Amino acid sequence: MTLVAGVDSSTQSCKVVVRDAGTGALVREGAAPHPPGTEVAPAAWRTAFERAPAAAGGLADVAAIGIAAQQHGMVCLDEHGEVVRDALLWNDTRSAGAAAALVAEHGRAWWAEAVGSVPVASFTVTKLRWLAEHEPDNARRTAAVCLPHDWLTSRLTGALTTDRGDASGTGYWSPATGEYRHDILRNAFGATPDLPRVLAPREQAGEWNGIPVAPGTGDNMAAMLGVGGRPGDVVISIGTSGTAFAVAETPAADPSGKVAGFADATGRHLPLVCTLNAARVLDATAAMLGVSLDRLSDLALTAPPGADGLVLLPYLEGERTPDLPDATGSLHGLRLSTSTPAHLARAAVEGLLCHLADAVDALGLAPTRLLLIGGGARSKAVRHLAPAIFGRPVLIPEPAEYVATGAARQAAWLLANTPEPPEWTPTAQAAYEAAPTPHVRARYAAVSGPFLSAEVGP
Repeated sequence: MTLVAGVDSSTQSCKVVVRDAGTGALVREGAAPHPPGTEVAPAAWRTAFERAPAAAGGLADVAAIGIAAQQHGMVCLDEHGEVVRDALLWNDTRSAGAAAALVAEHGRAWWAEAVGSVPVASFTVTKLRWLAEHEPDNARRTAAVCLPHDWLTSRLTGALTTDRGDASGTGYWSPATGEYRHDILRNAFGATPDLPRVLAPREQAGEWNGIPVAPGTGDNMAAMLGVGGRPGDVVISIGTSGTAFAVAETPAADPSGKVAGFADATGRHLPLVCTLNAARVLDATAAMLGVSLDRLSDLALTAPPGADGLVLLPYLEGERTPDLPDATGSLHGLRLSTSTPAHLARAAVEGLLCHLADAVDALGLAPTRLLLIGGGARSKAVRHLAPAIFGRPVLIPEPAEYVATGAARQAAWLLANTPEPPEWTPTAQAAYEAAPTPHVRARYAAVSGPFLSAEVGP
């Protein structure tokens, strides 16, 4: 049996899976935590990477390794390759003003045409503008800029590389042309620091302890690989962020800014809608009620559809889609009759799902399959209410670390050197169906409408 390893250096932790390169069967796995916050020393990622494989029984017997990580984060390096300052992560919204200024300078349509996406605070280009304006000394020290997956891969191989998927989330690389836009970088940052070399989908990044290292990619691109997504699928991932994404043959360019026109990890494209608030909406509601997540789920299922008019607008930490970085969550329709734990639990689950249903609608696709993954998909209430909110059956693959699995599949592809990634045995999928509840989305739309009209940017 030939083994491959996949790494998911996510916002909250580093996960490692070891799988059979031929079938994808899980052999072992491990994890190690990352520090909290939206500003993190990259060295913490390396420490977690060293601990996670130990928890997985080591990597001495693997034939190749792939690394996926959270998208967009800004890692600045000096002329010696040392980190200039702590990395700003994708969910750090301090660059919201910089994003608005960059969009105003050219307009949404220009950005969509230039790089496939309209910048929001998550994108690296906005963080570089913020750095130039607020920390000019650190900006002057910056000789190179990379992303979390780029940095961790470079610590293993000694070479600064990236891939199409992760590069497409910077705001200065074009999925349509496959080239960096150095003019955009110079305008945003006032300089053109070195950038990682963009590797082809199955091009080797280098070696680590004699083990070939795959190009790696961003977390959403790896998740699509891990779940075995194919054209016609829409995948909804409920993790720290919420994402809805699909495989496409042609690049997307949405001037509204809702759809990010990313590239994927196979040479195709990955139109994606991302929300800042996802599984933590459930965490926060459970904490307010003083109950476990399982109990929150049980409570939600005892309340009626629509929670008798109680609506939770889940913009708890600002929001990316819609572009409302300074928004807060809000509760609407609170009356004596709806002031119960069950109603609040139901409103939280339905608010989260309505938010994600809006994301799916923004893609403008007619999916043949709707797949739900991520930690939030383990909630019984989410599973049972999702088809009612989305208005169609939902497939839920068995729980797995799909980002790390996608990175492992990429490593297996590196070994196979075939035109397409190896076909792994599909995971078991549970199908959920329910009668649609359009009145729930209608009530949510009535509450969210005034907030949508407040989106920033021309």
